[in-house]
Amino acid sequence: MARFNAYSLVLLLFCYVSSGAAEAAYNVAGFGAKPGGRTDSSGAFASAWSAACRSQEPATVYVPNGHFLLSRAAFTGPCSSRVTLQVDGTLVAPSGYTSRGGGGDDDGWIVFDHVDGLTVSGGTVDGRGEALWACKAAGHGGCPSGATSLKVLNSRNVVISGLTSVDSELYHVVIDGCKGLTVQDVQIVAPGSSPNTDGIHVQASSQVTVTRTSIQTGDDCVSVGPGTTNLRVEHVSCGPGHGISIGSLGKQSEESGVENVTVTGAAFVGTENGLRIKTWARAKVEGAYVRGVVFEHALMHDVRNPIIIDQTYCPNHGGGAGCPHQSSAVKISDVRYTDIQGTSASKVAVKFDCSASNPCSGIGLKDIKLTLDSGKPAEATCQHADGRASGEVEPPSCL
Repeated sequence: MARFNAYSLVLLLFCYVSSGAAEAAYNVAGFGAKPGGRTDSSGAFASAWSAACRSQEPATVYVPNGHFLLSRAAFTGPCSSRVTLQVDGTLVAPSGYTSRGGGGDDDGWIVFDHVDGLTVSGGTVDGRGEALWACKAAGHGGCPSGATSLKVLNSRNVVISGLTSVDSELYHVVIDGCKGLTVQDVQIVAPGSSPNTDGIHVQASSQVTVTRTSIQTGDDCVSVGPGTTNLRVEHVSCGPGHGISIGSLGKQSEESGVENVTVTGAAFVGTENGLRIKTWARAKVEGAYVRGVVFEHALMHDVRNPIIIDQTYCPNHGGGAGCPHQSSAVKISDVRYTDIQGTSASKVAVKFDCSASNPCSGIGLKDIKLTLDSGKPAEATCQHADGRASGEVEPPSCL
């Protein structure tokens, strides 16, 4: 009798542990999603998400192999438990650009909002942005701004892993209003000529990590917007593209600052910029600043502006606002560059063009080794910047 009780206890414990480890699974095909890329499966995806979001135990929305057409997908929380979107197939946007998106110019194509404990794993998202790029290239006007392929809004404890994003109309990934988010082992691909197709854009978010990611695009590989704190970007390869940029900042009359950003182990090949900070040339901006930035262990190959701070940024002259004649109100301080090596495609490899009314302060250069492709020394220029250089600095320091 004693042995029976012990055996029963072990069996009960095994069943309890097994039950606790199980996750509810919701295959979108079971909700009517059709592979083949011709039938809009947005409704089926919404139903599968709704069921997973209501689950009292951790749940997975599973997308099998195949191409699934989505006109738009909005996955909203809060959910009852942790949810994973596991994608083995490809999510495809509609052809053309008039039938996607929500109520605004960029409400996003695939959107997660107010979800705590989200994992997006694997798969491909194809934004099919070619039609919109062609419209913009034609220069006739009347083109919408486009849709971001993947947005994560107002969410916490999020992991995006193993995803491939191709040919987004606008940004590939936007992280806005989030805390505790990791992007890892992601690949982003778009032609160098595709306009405004930033790889990963982060704003109004904290404790974000981007790691082991390859980005080929037509704009910034990683862009950092107002209100970003405690961001770490590591082991990112960039090219083609416009580099890794903090900013642009100061476009609005009131903005939050950017603080505690580390970019380490990045590689740039043939990009417009390498490590950039850019602010609009506007004299009246409240609350905007950049401080506590570390750029380290970066490799440049044929990069036009390997290291640049540009506080006169004002594309198209600010729509007639006259901002090229103003001094930026955004204060930049405590920015350190360490172990930046490689080749510059332009004569000036280091350029600090800071604000006359708010000079850059606490700029540090250490072990900077940048030359022209020919092997000849590059140059460095400074405007309104204060700091110091140490270790081996090539080109000559302008601080």
